[in-house]
Amino acid sequence: MQRTLRLGTRGSLLAMAQSRQVAAQLMSLHRGLDVQLHPVTTRGDRDLSTALGKVDDPDFFSAELDAALLDGEVDFCVHSLKDLPAQRHAGIARAALPVRENPRDVIVWRSDVLARIAAGEPLRIGASSPRRQGNIAAFLPAALPARGKPPVLQFIELRGAVDARLARLQGEVAAADTLDGVVLALAGLSRLWNDAAARPRVASLLRNVRWTVLPLARCPAAAGQGILAIECRSEDGEMLELLRALHDPDTAELAALEEAALARWPAAQRTALGATAVMHQGLGPVCHVHGTADGQAVEGLVWNQPPPPHTAVRAFNGIAWQRLCQRQLANSTLPELASLPAGSAVFVAYWHALQNQQLNDDIRLWTSGIESWRQLAARGFWVEGCGDHLGFEDIRTTLGCPVLGLPPLPEWTAVTSGEAVPGWLDSGIGRVLASYAIVPPADGPALQAVKAEAARATHCYWSSAGQFHALRAVLPANAHHACGAGKTRSSLHAAGVDAQPFPNQHEWRRWLQ
Repeated sequence: MQRTLRLGTRGSLLAMAQSRQVAAQLMSLHRGLDVQLHPVTTRGDRDLSTALGKVDDPDFFSAELDAALLDGEVDFCVHSLKDLPAQRHAGIARAALPVRENPRDVIVWRSDVLARIAAGEPLRIGASSPRRQGNIAAFLPAALPARGKPPVLQFIELRGAVDARLARLQGEVAAADTLDGVVLALAGLSRLWNDAAARPRVASLLRNVRWTVLPLARCPAAAGQGILAIECRSEDGEMLELLRALHDPDTAELAALEEAALARWPAAQRTALGATAVMHQGLGPVCHVHGTADGQAVEGLVWNQPPPPHTAVRAFNGIAWQRLCQRQLANSTLPELASLPAGSAVFVAYWHALQNQQLNDDIRLWTSGIESWRQLAARGFWVEGCGDHLGFEDIRTTLGCPVLGLPPLPEWTAVTSGEAVPGWLDSGIGRVLASYAIVPPADGPALQAVKAEAARATHCYWSSAGQFHALRAVLPANAHHACGAGKTRSSLHAAGVDAQPFPNQHEWRRWLQ
């Protein structure tokens, strides 16, 4: 039997796109169902001049939709979760949180941004929140390629629909309003790209742009970003049951973790804080928190770390052995990298892998973590994004995000050390180059001291499997082994070691205290 439902939504290009996607999912799950969109203009849509950080109205983007729902004008509503107040009307029930879209923030840049950096021109960046402005101001100067004077960042308050914000990069507006970069949610861009009606407009605005996919470790998004909230009337049990089919438990768990991570601060202090949780294959839910609260810097991770050791700890970090090693560059990789055509994608496993190489400015360059990003930027490379030290698998979905326009993985090149090449063979990346080899240290007092320290260890941390294999013969049989959450863990597991994964070395040391 045919049934028609009215879906309440804001009327922006993005709101309509994401509501169409929800409607399509719902109709695919329930035969005979027809969902019609009912656009509603909220006061947040009418007031485009007030900066979001100064809005003291929890119902800024939802009041009119709530009224339409409670008055029976619509049967259910689709919201962006981050736009909803914590306290909802008693007559409104949250029916579902569908599968989350990518939660990261991105900066979309004009195509000539490298020339402006080289010329020492100020970079005008449109950003809509204190959180974005504060975190980006702290991270970006060392993350942009060093091409002359340190970049000067000018943040411009920015409101309005996504397409209107992107238009300010393209010369479609007066020169005085043109921006060099716009900070946006990748989730919104992805939903627009995936919507047949919206894609032509978005594609035209994204032609020839440059990207910075901001790292969650330094620039987490607003809590709930990328999550849609579907609501209906509390008394409508049939509608609740129908909509519940769209609910994703993992998404709900991540949303609750982000909310809990910020709960220690009063609501008024959270505007400059970001909190983004991801579901990691080896670590479970991991929440990045970064920003300022009450004038103090806030940085940390929330994750389900194992119980602390009960015995006295003698910690050993395998990096002590690696510091004694030499790196022998493989010049054979130089011509292969230099000849990559524009638009090719390269993943740098560690910044040492690009010691003397030169790349075309149009190469799409990604790396493993923040430190490698900074080192590569200091050498003049444009780095587009990183893996937040959580391993390649954690960003595989991001690399495949269609709106970013990256090549498929079989067309990528990974650059790493010779010892790490085998660990990349099952990554899906088409070509793996060894740009350097790690040469073990010669025997001597320094090496003997490291071996003696390893022989006494109760707890060891390995940032590469090579470190473990070099010292395996002297390690105590009952030593506890730990490592990062990426390829090192897989390599250790292949060697018969069940290593405890940690997000990074800092978290391992904190666990031992």
